Amino acid sequence: MKLKHVFLGLLMGFVLVAKAQTSSKEVLFTIDDKPFYTDEFIRVYNKNLDLVKDESQKDLNQYLELFVGYKLKVTKANKLGLQNNTQYQTELKSYRTQLSKNYTSDSKVTKELVDEGYKRLLKEVNASHILILADENAAPADTLAAYNKTMGIRDRILKGEDFGALAAELSQDPSAKDNKGNLGYFTSFKMVYAFENGAYKTPVGSISMPVRTRFGYHLIKVNDVRDNRGEIAVSHIMILKNKEGVAVENAKATIEDIYQKLQQGEKFEELAKQLSEDKSSASKGGVLNRFASGQLSSEEFENQAFSLTKENPISKPFETNFGWHIVKLMDKYPVKTYDESKAELENKISKDDRSRLITNSLTEKLRVKYPIQKDAKLYSALSKSVTDAFFENKWAVPTDTNKYDKTLFSIGSKNFKGTEFLDYVYSKQKGGSAIRPISKLTNYLFDAYVDEKRNQYYNDNLEVEFPEFSAVMDEYRDGLLLFDLMDKEIWQRSKSDTTGLKAFYETQKDKHLWKTRVNSEIYSSTDLSKMKKVLSMLKKKQTSKDIKEKFNTKDNVSVMFYEGIYEDGADALPKGTKMEIGVSEITNKGEYYYVTNVKSVLPAGIKTLEECRGKLVNDYQQYLEQNWVNELKKEFTVKVDTAVFEKVKNQIKK
Repeated sequence: MKLKHVFLGLLMGFVLVAKAQTSSKEVLFTIDDKPFYTDEFIRVYNKNLDLVKDESQKDLNQYLELFVGYKLKVTKANKLGLQNNTQYQTELKSYRTQLSKNYTSDSKVTKELVDEGYKRLLKEVNASHILILADENAAPADTLAAYNKTMGIRDRILKGEDFGALAAELSQDPSAKDNKGNLGYFTSFKMVYAFENGAYKTPVGSISMPVRTRFGYHLIKVNDVRDNRGEIAVSHIMILKNKEGVAVENAKATIEDIYQKLQQGEKFEELAKQLSEDKSSASKGGVLNRFASGQLSSEEFENQAFSLTKENPISKPFETNFGWHIVKLMDKYPVKTYDESKAELENKISKDDRSRLITNSLTEKLRVKYPIQKDAKLYSALSKSVTDAFFENKWAVPTDTNKYDKTLFSIGSKNFKGTEFLDYVYSKQKGGSAIRPISKLTNYLFDAYVDEKRNQYYNDNLEVEFPEFSAVMDEYRDGLLLFDLMDKEIWQRSKSDTTGLKAFYETQKDKHLWKTRVNSEIYSSTDLSKMKKVLSMLKKKQTSKDIKEKFNTKDNVSVMFYEGIYEDGADALPKGTKMEIGVSEITNKGEYYYVTNVKSVLPAGIKTLEECRGKLVNDYQQYLEQNWVNELKKEFTVKVDTAVFEKVKNQIKK
């Protein structure tokens, strides 16, 4: 699959067309009477002009030959039915889905959300909250009751009652009993979006108005705002303080003894392996995964870790709910820049509640683009057929649907029938809804159904709406087909056709030649005095083993050694090496000194098939492809309109 992506990248280039060609198009050539137009030829030529390295391909006559050959191959692929292959269709659909994201999301809204997310990412908010539960689909009366209860608590706080005490008493977040509603420090994308908005928009020391999330209503008190500390990597040694049969004070004494060992110069990692009682990290020398504020369950541990510096990398012993710790700084990672964070933030937005804002923005635009007129009489009949049984998950589509099987509304050229809307209503029944009465729910479902169909129609017609989208899809579609065809007709054949490859080698072997080669030992060092001794040893017929034993030890390599067969002029051969048997004089390049011991000389000659197989297979593929294109020209009838081509030449030259 990776090879396919590389092939398609080379085929399509790396630059997408910024805007569609607006000039009129004419038929440039036909293949079996199927027309291919000037606008595509001009667009592809201009797009690839800066990418091609072979100057001959910039020649318009040559490029037309290549383009016709390309279209012949695609035509052959279609004739063979490769476009019906399931894998091909799946990959094409996947690519279209990916490409369409650039057209089915509001880039302006996305950028605003990225900007907002990054700005918030630079700060950490410490906040407390009180939660009064209210289900997303709660009845209006229940929602109002939860809101009023929240407002009542807020009034009590504003009159002087303690936020933490009321959180412990009244909050329906179970953790509030222990933490008095305090959530610690967090930054953007750590909370649901509505809660994040409330926290970042509430001044320090203030109490927010009730904030609605899918969990219910929240009162938020912002305790502090500070700069984001980024992420940190540390290792630690921990001694548990609540072990069975062990006095709590013993844990403190143990951690202090360990600290004393560190002060005496013993290695942190070794002490962690021997003595740390954090089983998950001890074997790794105490190393923990890097973390940011709010990611650990101990704020004290985080604060101690972030207070460490390169000058003071090891903490004094400190206590948390889990035990006693000593922490060692490994590295700090500041907040990434905007450009470094952008792709990650866009990905988070796509999976976050924020994505609804992007979807809603497009939906609003499509409502203007595709206004509808529903059949009021038909809709009235449809609405009456949906009963209160829906709320009990017992409603069914009427058995006689003939009177509903008419066009309810249209979007562009597509009609949607009343029966299709009934099926949609039935599909939503299991999800439940608190919207009542049933007529109001039906109106809500109808609006949602129309919005869904608008989005679907828009997506299905991107090729019509955006010529550049259509052009890219055409290129990818053809590219996928061409890859499969080339693999079948050329690449696999060139690998398996041993007889054909041998015959081709016989016609090409004079092009695959060795220069004079030497079988050599090459020694190098930055120490000239050592190289003089190496030269002396070689002249005395001593071996490479002797030389390595004399100059190199397990901990220190003074003389490097490598050997092999090298062509005249090879980069691995020291400059000035003579193509003759014997030991060279010392040469140098930069800081290095070299001595070469030529053991034998291999004369220039023809490479064997195996020695040139890589290059030969590549040449054979090109040979097969060229012959294949010639065969395709015989199989299909190609007619080029030379007068139109002359106009194309003049247009491009301008």
